[in-house]
Amino acid sequence: MQSGKMLVADHQGTYMIKLIGDVRLTLCNTIDDYIEQMFSADNFAGVTIDLAETLGIDSTSLGLLAKLAIQAKQRGFDRPTILSPNPDITRLLQSMGFAKVFNIYSDEITNAEDLKELPVRCGSETQVRNKVLEAHKVLMGLNEQNRADFHDLVCALETPKASQ
Repeated sequence: MQSGKMLVADHQGTYMIKLIGDVRLTLCNTIDDYIEQMFSADNFAGVTIDLAETLGIDSTSLGLLAKLAIQAKQRGFDRPTILSPNPDITRLLQSMGFAKVFNIYSDEITNAEDLKELPVRCGSETQVRNKVLEAHKVLMGLNEQNRADFHDLVCALETPKASQ
């Protein structure tokens, strides 16, 4: 499966994020850094996430997207939009409770020539662990099924290692 990559663009404060391939933990720092960059922009107006070429997406990446939607709401912006023409990805989004915090459409974007690929930003083991923990806590807040599904993982991540 094609490893994941993230393409982005913005036009006068309206941002586009396109996730391509198999979107996994390796992109968590890249995704989170870009979210922070978007919200720190004075002209932020909204964001659309294009999942048309997403082959798979893990729970950490989903949690970071949910974080984006929650931050937008807290700051008084409209719900972000997700474009998801793949029924399997859309089903996953629905099961995670994304319809509560995103507008989800099956449309595809035909003109994405202004997108540029972001380099993958690696992080330390601690940074990645903290992002995984944060992402799963956000997912747990979306619905009861997520709370049950991710409870053990969150507990394990919150428990310090005996060797530390």
